[in-house]
Amino acid sequence: MKNLRHLTLTEIENLIATWNEKPFRARQIYEWIWKHGAGSIDDMLNLSKALREKLKESYLLNAVRIHHTQLSDDTTIKNRFVLHDGHYVEGVLIPTTTRMTACVSSQVGCSLSCKFCATGYMERKRNIDFDEIYDQVFLLNQQALEHYGKKLTNIVYMGMGEPLLNYNNVLKSIEKIVSPDGLGMSPSRITVSTAGISKMIKKLADDDTRFNLALSLHAANDLKRNEIMPINETNNLEVLEEALNYYFQKTKSPVTFEYILFANFNDSIEDADELIKICRKIPGKVNIIEYNPIELAKFAKPSEEKVNAFMQYLERNRVNARLRRSRGKDIDAACGQLANINHPTL
Repeated sequence: MKNLRHLTLTEIENLIATWNEKPFRARQIYEWIWKHGAGSIDDMLNLSKALREKLKESYLLNAVRIHHTQLSDDTTIKNRFVLHDGHYVEGVLIPTTTRMTACVSSQVGCSLSCKFCATGYMERKRNIDFDEIYDQVFLLNQQALEHYGKKLTNIVYMGMGEPLLNYNNVLKSIEKIVSPDGLGMSPSRITVSTAGISKMIKKLADDDTRFNLALSLHAANDLKRNEIMPINETNNLEVLEEALNYYFQKTKSPVTFEYILFANFNDSIEDADELIKICRKIPGKVNIIEYNPIELAKFAKPSEEKVNAFMQYLERNRVNARLRRSRGKDIDAACGQLANINHPTL
């Protein structure tokens, strides 16, 4: 059985023509898939039963479904999604006074083994197809409307997996999200976060992408970054600097550096100095992120005094930095905590 959602509109039109159906049926099918998020062919109610049965003989929709949902005390909602083959991934809806953000996953598990991230301790099972990524966004948008009466304003590829190791599916999912035939969102509202795959960062530039790029930096020298992010051994800071400057020259889009503060590891004024040096070389801004504990790692969150001193030092040195307070920590929905662990549902 073929996945109907992997057909282009032209291919659906050709299929409908071979069945001697009226041409407008192709557009109806396509809209059911992308605009209405049909979970099955039977949901396509303005098609005749005979046409639906004919479609079901050769095609299916590998639709993503919500397995269970948790609500945080701060109104963040975490979802466990089940994929058609039984794998689970997690996605998060993050409401604030100014934004409604969807955080989505790009892989089942992850192969990069970052020491502070719960997903990094999981085996990578497979890449998530573009339509499955789109489904996560579609379902989180429905959830935003249902719970908060607002549509999504932002999408971040910061859930499970390394997006740039699922490059084609990630870009195709964004193509569908920004299309008028899909959700019609602006690419400027979408951010893809990478642990630092330099070759693929250059490919983003060559492909003239228009969404935002974030780098999970978390340490500003190779010795420390090697310790917490094994990917740095093959994509060190010098290589990343060259790739990011290439990206900026091509796209004119500044990068966001994500930097989690770990107590007595990367939170000193000397560490801040090294971060400032990177910011002088590569146009961008810095998000300082609270550490969110996970069972498998021994890192700790710095004191508020240490965090404030770090932030103030960056500001004095004219670095565009902001402190990002984590949300959803009480349900393991915050940055670095997604790992498919069962919890009570809503």
